[in-house]
Amino acid sequence: MASESASATDPLSRRRRLTEWLSGSLWTVVFGSFAVVAAGGLIQVSFGTYSMTLVQAWQAVFNPEVVFNLQAWEAFVLGGEMPEMNKESLIVWNIRLPRVLVAALVGMNLAVSGAIFQAVTRNELASPFILGVSSGAGLMILLVLVVFSGATLAIPYVFGTLVLGISSLLPVIAALGGIVAFLIVYVIAWKNGTSPVRLVLAGVIVGTVFSSLQTGLFFFADDIGVVQSAIAWTTGSLTGVDWEQVRMALPWTLVALALALVSARQLNVLLLGENTASSLGMNVEKVRFALSGVAVLAAAASIAVAGIVGFVGLIVPHMVRNIVGSDYRKLVVGCVFAGPALMVAADVGARLGLSILLGSSGQMPVGIVTGLLGGPYFLYLMRKQERMGEI
Repeated sequence: MASESASATDPLSRRRRLTEWLSGSLWTVVFGSFAVVAAGGLIQVSFGTYSMTLVQAWQAVFNPEVVFNLQAWEAFVLGGEMPEMNKESLIVWNIRLPRVLVAALVGMNLAVSGAIFQAVTRNELASPFILGVSSGAGLMILLVLVVFSGATLAIPYVFGTLVLGISSLLPVIAALGGIVAFLIVYVIAWKNGTSPVRLVLAGVIVGTVFSSLQTGLFFFADDIGVVQSAIAWTTGSLTGVDWEQVRMALPWTLVALALALVSARQLNVLLLGENTASSLGMNVEKVRFALSGVAVLAAAASIAVAGIVGFVGLIVPHMVRNIVGSDYRKLVVGCVFAGPALMVAADVGARLGLSILLGSSGQMPVGIVTGLLGGPYFLYLMRKQERMGEI
């Protein structure tokens, strides 16, 4: 026992385990994804209505008068007063760069949420979109936009009353909608336990019903602006996002990702099956419920700022799993980097695709691009694997 204890605390053993965890395949995902995000970010900040060269764009990105300006960062992060800056820096930092950051946050959340759902259900077809979570969260947000648009919430506290706009509560509202949808899916799928097939079918049923309710809400909207906003939510769009959306999504994203990384061991145990997990002392139902809550929170944070973006939570965990394996200590880290790479690349296509193909100045919703990418990839998985369902 003494030798085993010494081995467990031996620096060489710890270094060996760390080296095994930080495998070459994981580094490939990390650096490859970072390169895609950097290239996509370069394209995003360089093209737009206001024309500038690549050199001008990157000079604006690394402008020391902005990068090292505490007042500027206070404005970005906390919403303070914006300091004076040149036109190129103003356009890059206030319009183009926030869009890249929001795309990265959305990609992180959806990829990690999909990975967690796939472990919780032991179903490689699971995702926030297929399990109805996206539809439930989107329905709640649309309900708020159509029925309670412009409403405020007054919260009394020791020094006065805190007045919050309804938009600041969108992540919480989306999370509630996602939780309700996921619970309904579980109730429908439950029959002396659940199975991958029943969960997917229940998710399709709930998603279809909630999508129909979303469409029905359009008939109650009198304001054309509300209708346009609602359409953007249902298709998934990053058009017009700014630092407000970054501030809205960032805290929830950090919480969800931290919980996902900490829970990697529990996710690995769940993959072994309920009987094995129970024999190892895990309370399967409590852990499954808690981890589902983390996945719903991550999905809700993305839906609150970008709407319903399909297929990212399904295909990114698959892509990362094919490279790094099924160990969730690696898989979650890989999804944190690969998710932003896919979203930033898809947003480049959404923003510039019409201008390249048709010479039009319009933009496609990013959800359309992810659907065009995800559909063929999903078909490829079905053709490649004889059995699809349980991981």
